[in-house]
Amino acid sequence: MKKIAIQGIQFDDKSSFQKGPKLAPPIIRETLQCGSLNLCAENGTSIETPSIVDKGDFEIKEYFDIEKITKKHLDSYKKIFTLGGDHSIIFPIIKAYQDTYKKFDILQIDAHSDLYHEYEGDPYSHACPFARIMENGFAARLVQVGIRTLNPHQAAQAKKFNVEIHQMNEYDLSLIPKFENPLYISLDMDGFDPAFAPGVSHHEPGGLSSRQVIDLIQSIETEVIGADIVEYNPTRDFQNMTAFLAAKMMKEILVKMM
Repeated sequence: MKKIAIQGIQFDDKSSFQKGPKLAPPIIRETLQCGSLNLCAENGTSIETPSIVDKGDFEIKEYFDIEKITKKHLDSYKKIFTLGGDHSIIFPIIKAYQDTYKKFDILQIDAHSDLYHEYEGDPYSHACPFARIMENGFAARLVQVGIRTLNPHQAAQAKKFNVEIHQMNEYDLSLIPKFENPLYISLDMDGFDPAFAPGVSHHEPGGLSSRQVIDLIQSIETEVIGADIVEYNPTRDFQNMTAFLAAKMMKEILVKMM
């Protein structure tokens, strides 16, 4: 069995502000292969290996087709790395994961908690996926890093679901706990400060630096069973800065999954 499959999920129907993230998967791939950078992570390990297979991009018409595609890949591959897409895609992905991995934690790197009960009348909005995940008991533990938009409703939701939030106004890598269960990583590109990642729909100043996120990923010691990179909006990018950052993070996360 091949170990890791890469899937591109081209879906942004549940974006609340601007469309564009559905365009991201092929652009991140093109950037990764453009010749400006090599295929090694910072530890010297290459992602150019037979154990990683790219299954291509999938243009999604129906939201829960994402679950079916992910399940199909999990039947043949041990782990899935997903290029999104808006953040709504994580709920059907985690729903598929729950059938294979019964107990795992999630590390969410994000400017937003995405814990709304519903947003603009849609319980599956990209502002809601972690409420759906936690109310269904799909994650043993949810740790959120980089949050800087917490409002009273989402704070109440976090308390209800026992979510561990590390807000940017108190960020300290040494305080982020070690994980004991297998881990799924969800990287929303707006977790980075807009100075590092201008190509996102929601510019939220005061975010994480590239180095802080890389250090966080490299500090993980438990098994990483899956990951996604979401909310890159190419229509908002400047000189492909965000595409190059997403490609670098893709390498660092894939090496952690190997």
